[in-house]
Amino acid sequence: MKAVIVCVSVSHGNTRHVADTMAQVLGAKVVCPEEADLAELAGADLVGFGSGVFYSRLHPRLTDFVRALPTRPGRAFVFATSGLPEMPPAPFTRPLVQLLRRKGFEVDGTFSCRAFDTWTPFKLVGGINKQRPNSGDLAAAQVFAERLRHGRRPVA
Repeated sequence: MKAVIVCVSVSHGNTRHVADTMAQVLGAKVVCPEEADLAELAGADLVGFGSGVFYSRLHPRLTDFVRALPTRPGRAFVFATSGLPEMPPAPFTRPLVQLLRRKGFEVDGTFSCRAFDTWTPFKLVGGINKQRPNSGDLAAAQVFAERLRHGRRPVA
């Protein structure tokens, strides 16, 4: 299987760490949106899209990149890291999942985990989730990627 992961990781490398963990399982290349090759994405069997969460949204560099993609069929997944937990009625990943579906992708699943966060006001106390993503988070990311690799939808 050919896989590519498009990742925006700007604050502490949290999201890139999760992307690299998934990439090892999938044999995927990890790129930022500005490095992504549209022909390579079109030829991939699976494309992952992930970023940290900023003001309850995925990074605009990632969402703008997906908005600019041509419509085409394909398999995708979405992942996120965040200092705060997702609220089930409004997951961080939902808007990007919906956008990908409008672009013709079948979204096989989403993954999110907590991560070190120094956004104001957390900066005042040195940040939150200082040891995250931890080995448990990365093990969960590996399990998620294994399920994708074997063509099974990960359990949400």
